[in-house]
Amino acid sequence: MLSCRVGGVAIVDEARHVLGIFTERDVLVRLALSRRDPALTPIMDVMTTGVETARTEITAGEALTVMLERHFRHLPIVDADGKLLGIISLRNLLQWRTEDLRRELDSLEQYYSNDSLGG
Repeated sequence: MLSCRVGGVAIVDEARHVLGIFTERDVLVRLALSRRDPALTPIMDVMTTGVETARTEITAGEALTVMLERHFRHLPIVDADGKLLGIISLRNLLQWRTEDLRRELDSLEQYYSNDSLGG
């Protein structure tokens, strides 16, 4: 996770179905605070299970809402067969929203800076 600069990874079976997710929080709470030896602890014992996933049809806005309302930072995206395609992070979505708002603000500023309404 460190070398890839990610805060969470999906744990999948042979068919790429999500079994769980392992995050920085799991490292802290389930390993460090429990004083387990990371070298001897199977990831299956410390990963978060019951992970919510989303299909590719979810919009960025919908994903952001789900993640904020349900208090998680990583959302696995799966295909119609439930196979993992990737993970979207809260950081990704907040960057998208910030850029979206910046474009909207630039557009409004340009509109109001014209000499008269309509140009």
